[in-house]
Amino acid sequence: MILINKATIINEGSSFIGSVLIEGEKISEIFRDDVPEGIFNSCNKVIDARGLYLMPGVIDDQVHFRDPGLTHKGDFYTESRAGVAGGVTSYMEMPNTKPQTITNDDLFRKLEMAAEKSASNFSFYLGATNDNISELKKIDKKYVCGVKVFMGASTGNMLVNNERALQQIFAEVDSLIATHCEKEEIIRDNVDIYKKKFGENIPIKYHPIIRSAEACYQSSAQAIELADKYGSRLHVLHLSTAREMSLLSNSPLEDKKITGEVCVHHLWFTDKDYERLGTKIKWNPAVKSVEDRNAIREALITGKLDVVATDHAPHLLSEKEGGCLQAASGGPLVQHSLQVMLELAHEGLFTKEFIVEKMCHAPAKLFGVKGRGFIRKGYYADLVLIDPSETYTVTDKNILYKCGWSPFEGETFHNSINKTFINGQIAFEDGVVSEKLFGKALEFENY
Repeated sequence: MILINKATIINEGSSFIGSVLIEGEKISEIFRDDVPEGIFNSCNKVIDARGLYLMPGVIDDQVHFRDPGLTHKGDFYTESRAGVAGGVTSYMEMPNTKPQTITNDDLFRKLEMAAEKSASNFSFYLGATNDNISELKKIDKKYVCGVKVFMGASTGNMLVNNERALQQIFAEVDSLIATHCEKEEIIRDNVDIYKKKFGENIPIKYHPIIRSAEACYQSSAQAIELADKYGSRLHVLHLSTAREMSLLSNSPLEDKKITGEVCVHHLWFTDKDYERLGTKIKWNPAVKSVEDRNAIREALITGKLDVVATDHAPHLLSEKEGGCLQAASGGPLVQHSLQVMLELAHEGLFTKEFIVEKMCHAPAKLFGVKGRGFIRKGYYADLVLIDPSETYTVTDKNILYKCGWSPFEGETFHNSINKTFINGQIAFEDGVVSEKLFGKALEFENY
């Protein structure tokens, strides 16, 4: 048994001094008062957590860990361990790999691979194409988090651009449909405009103009219109513009069939940062204006946006070279996403309780993750201890991604990750990730 003693427990909208007893993989008791002496003395390990925050582990609903086929950038082992160092205890991984995850056999092979390589808990999206509707309708909803539809081309070239195929997906797939929304025709027209001006070497500052707010809005509006028409369960990923917020409802999460995700880079960076960081902050959808960032921050606070994730997508620095047309889109984020959000809390933008709601509770509720996302008796002990008094500077010496860099290099956060627990086991402490792997396949229960 492990006892986490006298932590500040942040859970389900409140904070209190308490202790958590872990037996095996699960939380067996939560104490608001002193721990009975008999239990205290019978524990194998007692962790003095006075002054530390204890939160549920983060559930990241959108990552690209690059296994299989793109493992020079990252893999299940390296990227899950980086996430564990950042308090991410569960992740949902995307299908644009090599081969693409577009059949149930492909997905099953990824589950087997992750079981052998992942430090944290995992699930996978099955990717949609213009012609694999029969595969999408056969997924095992107990273990598969959803169907991913690229309505805008991104890394991996899985664009679903056939109108009949899109309608069929929304009409016939009864799983959660997660979308990447950018209208390809608008992007292509914008590329042509800037090619005439700059040739092939378009400066990176034009990236948010080429992959514009209008391209995002029109595609998101199309996805939401289809979901409304067919009654689909739709989750719009990495929303990035003020205008898209008009498409969303601030009803309680439990009442929604259409939900929205925002990523930490869109909450942190703006287009003013391209001059400083260049292609290191090139994502699809693009980081946009201060006004867009402020609008999505406000939409998160008011409940129009439901979860915070990363879209973690590592590339080698050599692959990030060039301008708008050459540099790869995406960046590594899972090691620092929780610290970024806690830094925004330090600045007064959010509360700690709110961060736990959006990064832990809401993903668990939205996807129906079984037994995770909360500090509750009988739930899996996926937990993170935060030291709010110890600063942490991101450097090339403490980055754990296989690609070896971070857009946050040089940033100093007013918090640090003290320990991370996966399924009742200490997976990270004293700055070191355990070599043992504790991850399990996520199970879903709301279908």
